[in-house]
Amino acid sequence: MTSESAWARTPIQPQSVDAPLSRSAVFLTLTLSGHPDAAARARSVLGDLGGLVRAVGFRDLGAHLSCVAAIGSEVWDAVTGLPRPVQLHPFPAVVGPAHTAPSTPGDLFFHIRAERDDFCFELERLILDKLGNAVQVADETVGFRYFDSRDLLGFVDGTENPTGSGMREWALVADGDPDHAGGSYVVVQKYLHDLAAWNALSTETQEKIIGRTKADNVELDDLPRKSHKDLATIVDDDGVEHDILRDNMPFGRPGAGEFGTYFIGYSKDVWVTERMISAMFLGDPPGSYDRILDVSHAVTGATFFAPSNDVLESFGD
Repeated sequence: MTSESAWARTPIQPQSVDAPLSRSAVFLTLTLSGHPDAAARARSVLGDLGGLVRAVGFRDLGAHLSCVAAIGSEVWDAVTGLPRPVQLHPFPAVVGPAHTAPSTPGDLFFHIRAERDDFCFELERLILDKLGNAVQVADETVGFRYFDSRDLLGFVDGTENPTGSGMREWALVADGDPDHAGGSYVVVQKYLHDLAAWNALSTETQEKIIGRTKADNVELDDLPRKSHKDLATIVDDDGVEHDILRDNMPFGRPGAGEFGTYFIGYSKDVWVTERMISAMFLGDPPGSYDRILDVSHAVTGATFFAPSNDVLESFGD
């Protein structure tokens, strides 16, 4: 996508998929209930989402509250009444030689970000209150920034994210599906870490698995087996490298022994994220899976489409 893309040539307003990494976040996955008005209620709340964000966010503009809302394929027709995005489909489970990326339920998804925990909390509370018995919570994960943007494994996360105009270039749908220009495919996975097993490894072994040095985040090359970094780099048959926009965040409850990373990838082409996940779990070459999976277990997997802000606002008309 360039400055001449469909979303750039028109006054289409995307959602805030390219908001900067925040101190706090809530990742909320919901399923529609059997209530007869569930789809209509969801549509109404999505149409009023901007008002809810403003109702909370005006109290401290420096908190930079934002929210991206996305819709799953199974309820797209009922909730939106719009043509389906061309690449929207359920998350495809990946069964590898040693580990599995499961596909789990999800009809609506909200990615809430702010510099203050209480703003995330309050917006989530209002959204759930408005949705009421139209939904059930499938997963609720509260993330936080950890030191200098590190994950709980101790490595800097998100280093290869596109920057500047590249953030929208790789994250927003354009000419390939003009009916949904300004939208973005959203893939989420929740990973739980075995920190005891990870910390039992030497720093040198950890660095070979990740593909970067731990202290200063420098890339490692010419490793005997593809690292996490290498497997997450997608190059097509023409030699073109494709990016996605990640906004991963650590989460955890030490008292419950829970430590993890919430993966979220925004992309204009969902196949890029899917190929990345397949490479991790199946291996490239086949069998040489991502060794980070030996200590990091995927427990959810879902795909959504985040339409443009213009589309969301039209639901309230």
